[in-house]
Amino acid sequence: MTAAPQVVGRLDRLGLSVATAESFTSGLVSAALAEVPGASRVLRGGVVAYASDVKAGLLGVDPQLLARGGAVQGEVAAQLATGAARLLGASCGVGTTGVAGPGAADGQPAGTVYLAASHGPQVRVRRLSLAGTRAAVRQAGAAAALALLLGLLTDV
Repeated sequence: MTAAPQVVGRLDRLGLSVATAESFTSGLVSAALAEVPGASRVLRGGVVAYASDVKAGLLGVDPQLLARGGAVQGEVAAQLATGAARLLGASCGVGTTGVAGPGAADGQPAGTVYLAASHGPQVRVRRLSLAGTRAAVRQAGAAAALALLLGLLTDV
């Protein structure tokens, strides 16, 4: 998670904060940020939202979107990111959804991942097809989510 120190530093310099809503990464993004000294100045918190009713009820993901296409889609990741920021009072959000494996889920093969990072109305979404074990997919997805946020912050 090499981007975590840069993310924390950039957020701190900009006076911004971050919240996470994680599905398949189940807290890895928040944990990586929390490992960095000074994270308490920028990390508001995170929600692990495996279940669709938690995504919809707590984080505001559109239930019709979930019913139509399942949880593994780009718009869900975007709504997770913005929902986390809103719920936890952060200026930035990160959302992760995907299939860690070993089997398929929601009609998507293992390794299909959608990540999102938000800052106010700006939201970036990235789709990845990752290979490897369940643990490797989760780790790579969390690292890519941090890199996505760092890229967004670079443009701020």
